[in-house]
Amino acid sequence: MSQTALEKQLAGERPDGVTPLDALKAARRHFLKKERVDMVELAAELGVGRATLYRWVGSREQLLGEVLWTMTEAGLAQARADAKGQGAEWVLSIYAAMGDQIVANEPLHHFIETEPELALRVMTSKASPQQRRMTDAWRDILEEAARGKGLKLRLDADTMAYVLVRIAESFLWSDLITGEQLDLAKANDVARALLI
Repeated sequence: MSQTALEKQLAGERPDGVTPLDALKAARRHFLKKERVDMVELAAELGVGRATLYRWVGSREQLLGEVLWTMTEAGLAQARADAKGQGAEWVLSIYAAMGDQIVANEPLHHFIETEPELALRVMTSKASPQQRRMTDAWRDILEEAARGKGLKLRLDADTMAYVLVRIAESFLWSDLITGEQLDLAKANDVARALLI
């Protein structure tokens, strides 16, 4: 999949004037206020055409994935900074903290309540930057734990990262997937069984 203009700007390109990054910031601001991120309104707010906005960010789904990633990335950084222990305990500390952050994220839950099908796609689909980046971040965490914190991986880091992300998704979004109640404790228990 080719990079959107927003992904290129996030990687370091700096164009003049109103930019894709401005679109991300505006979308995030609306999302955090529990407002619907409407592409027509967003284009008008930025003073650009809809075609320009779509060229910059790909699609509404991709833009929402980027918005979610901005929150996730900050949460992961905090969870890593706060993590205690070695090996599996260090990884599990981050895993539990991320689950707690997701459960406490009111704008995210508003998005899930108002647009459940879209929210599930944005959070769990490979078409969204959120899911891909989350898996990459967990691979990096696992590799760091294996290199310097004594973690013995039973699977390669890519596979284990994918599994950990899917486990979290299965239990965090179980109400959307199966109609059952969210059960963060079960997600943590399964992750522990895989890592210890």
